[in-house]
Amino acid sequence: MHNYPRWKKILVGLVVLFGIAFTVPNLVGRDGRAWMDSNLPSFVPSQGINLGLDLQGGSYILLDVGFDTVFTEHMNGIGDGLKQALREDAVRVASIQSSLNAVVLMANDNGEDVRKIIRQFDPNLDISTEGNKITVSLTDAARTEVVNNTISQTIEIVRRRVDETGTNEPVIQRQGDTRVLVQLPGVDDPERIKNLLGKTAKLGFHLTDERATRTGRGGASALVLPMLENPAQMLGVKRRAMITGDMLTNASTQFADGMPVVSFRLDARGGDRFCRLSRDNVGKPFAIVLDDEVISAPVLREPICGGAGQISGGFSVAEANDLALLLRAGALPAPLTIAEERSIGPSLGADSVAAGKIAAMVGFGFVIFFMIFSYGTFGALSVVALVTNMAMVVGILSSIQATLTLPGIAGIVLTIGMAVDANILIFERIREEYLGGRTILSAIQSGFDNAFSTIIDANITGLIAAILLFSFGTGPIKGFAVTLMIGILTTLFTAIMVTKLLIHLWAKRTGAKSLPLADKDA
Repeated sequence: MHNYPRWKKILVGLVVLFGIAFTVPNLVGRDGRAWMDSNLPSFVPSQGINLGLDLQGGSYILLDVGFDTVFTEHMNGIGDGLKQALREDAVRVASIQSSLNAVVLMANDNGEDVRKIIRQFDPNLDISTEGNKITVSLTDAARTEVVNNTISQTIEIVRRRVDETGTNEPVIQRQGDTRVLVQLPGVDDPERIKNLLGKTAKLGFHLTDERATRTGRGGASALVLPMLENPAQMLGVKRRAMITGDMLTNASTQFADGMPVVSFRLDARGGDRFCRLSRDNVGKPFAIVLDDEVISAPVLREPICGGAGQISGGFSVAEANDLALLLRAGALPAPLTIAEERSIGPSLGADSVAAGKIAAMVGFGFVIFFMIFSYGTFGALSVVALVTNMAMVVGILSSIQATLTLPGIAGIVLTIGMAVDANILIFERIREEYLGGRTILSAIQSGFDNAFSTIIDANITGLIAAILLFSFGTGPIKGFAVTLMIGILTTLFTAIMVTKLLIHLWAKRTGAKSLPLADKDA
């Protein structure tokens, strides 16, 4: 005990300092954190723990992904690809029709040639034949892959859109096979979020079609779409988009003639195509289409080269900002519909926070009383280690910007009990060694050494359980598991390192003339 290494003292000091530094911002409130962020050096921590939906209120939105649209477009793509492949091999068929789940080809007398081309086009397609009718569909594995890719893309694009609105720590995750869950803590304008999520944001620049505009009817090569400013006014446009949203590299809100507009920049491919399009169609109108609605139809006055342009449409500032945000985030691979929506008021969250604080303080108070009553000075030292443990837990949660929920608070309260359990094991072992005839310093050293393996075994068992909860759980269960894992690790550190250092300092200061444990023999 007298030879406590200097490096251990430095390590304990640095770790404790880390915990305190990252805990302080949580104690000064939002205004205090803002002051720290603007007035203190950048290396000084100023971020607090983010509160979850159940603690600060917000919106819970469950979104249905429109897979009918996804599979229809996928089968249309397969149908177009097969047409091209058949044309290149000079193989004729009577017809090709695409639907939600299949592409149906009516062969002439060359069914085997058609099937051969289909297998070469994609060997993973299912092919069934009934006379001259050849039906092509996706395998179960291919359908699963389409579903998984669509969900992953949807989550990524929803995250981009939500993150740009300034929402703190949104929870965006898959729910079942066809749904996406969005939790938005602290959202003050849920309607705007819903509008952003409800738009596919599929952008296209189309040449106009005067015949379709005049007759009001589309066809294989044209569409008739409503105007944004006046939905009763219809405009005919070429079905094929000359410029698509995936060619955009940036979009932002600017002002032209005092009105908000959306400026955009295209990549090299899009810029070159836009330059040729505008050069070949000077004096003609072209349509900017977003989600099957014409938002603007300007006339090309001159060639537009350089890869930059503007979209105007009588937008308000908020509408222009939202349009720029949607274009930056990209188009959703499928339309989203709201299957379920719940709003949680901030007062309910405040009640939950207050209840959690009361539970933690009451539990902490009982632990302090029990430890001091049972173990005297050593109990008081364990309370200091416990406070250090809590500071480290809060500090780690703040440093990784974790989101704290009610289950997370439960994990912290559980950590309090687990932390003192390790100290109880050590103190009881010290007492046994001392009553067995060892000297005070020898009993302390032996108590720590002999309790070490028991503490490790008990905490590793809890850590394994927490890892399994995190791996297989979702939502609140993960929050509980995260705080429990952090609490177990900090408990091991404080029980083995901090408590031992405190007892070492006590023994060195007092000379260890007596053992301050209750019920000991003199």
